[in-house]
Amino acid sequence: MELNEIAKKMCEKGKGILAADESTGTIAKRFKSINVDNLEQNRLNFRQTLFNSSAMKNYIGGVILFDETIRQTTTLGLTIPELISKHGVIPGIKVDKGAKPMAGSNDETITEGLDGLRERLKEYYKLGARFTKWRAVYKIGNDFPSKQSIKSNAHALARYAALVQESKMVPIIEPEVLMDGSHNIDKCYDVTTDVLNECYNELNTHKVDLKGTVLKPNMIIPGIDCKEKSSAEQIAKKTLDCLKKNVPSEVPGIAFLSGGQTEIESSKNLNEINKINDTSFLITFSYGRGLQASALKEFGKDQKNTENIQKAFNHRAKMNGLSSKGEWSEKLEKDSAA
Repeated sequence: MELNEIAKKMCEKGKGILAADESTGTIAKRFKSINVDNLEQNRLNFRQTLFNSSAMKNYIGGVILFDETIRQTTTLGLTIPELISKHGVIPGIKVDKGAKPMAGSNDETITEGLDGLRERLKEYYKLGARFTKWRAVYKIGNDFPSKQSIKSNAHALARYAALVQESKMVPIIEPEVLMDGSHNIDKCYDVTTDVLNECYNELNTHKVDLKGTVLKPNMIIPGIDCKEKSSAEQIAKKTLDCLKKNVPSEVPGIAFLSGGQTEIESSKNLNEINKINDTSFLITFSYGRGLQASALKEFGKDQKNTENIQKAFNHRAKMNGLSSKGEWSEKLEKDSAA
């Protein structure tokens, strides 16, 4: 498949991307909250249960994996990428090495992982990956994000994307402006504008073919500690406006991260955006917690109760599938859960 076709398939109407790429440290925190030991077998069991659910073929276009997971073989005898592909879903891989403290900037980060990336990409392609993910993180504060943080992270994202396309895979470009802080929705809009502008300047400089990329941005949302709350309609308007002004129209798909939103908030806000989406962008989800939180709770109650774990996951995937078409409602949410 051509890169543009892969990108479109990942974000096709009614489907989105499952972000199951938590590092071993991150999933340790998730498992601790449900009293499950962070063992490789438990990590495999949880993910395999999700990847073998009926929601996969109906509502999921791609799955982002972690290095450990893409190498695992399921108890069904298939490798994880084979199990995902069996449902007509595209396997992908997180390739960055995480956000590390940035030299010369107080309290900001730069994402590392460019060293040896070309060789790692070749291996991931052989293992079955057809797209990749790299996340850059930006804080909002009195002095943040600095020009250095915006420029350095955009440069790294562009170098990564160029290498990924050279390896015949689609890069997901994820510049995440964090929800932490007391900033209002307008501040989030302004910072996200600066971040996106710099990212697309660098992608252009590095000759990245935008038709073969997917953008994974934050929604335009006030900080967690902001006193002024914004409605889903306000969030949708601001978010769509920001995308229209700052994302080139050649980009086929935009798959939002859920950030610190609850499962319901992330479905509701995505739905509002799609209700007013008058662009050529396929606008969908690339959620981790926004798809897995309820399933994780069920896994904590009884790891062997595959039916209940899959039921929780199928419900959330279906709700987000509806949101990606602007067809979700609180009534459908309640009826479907019942």
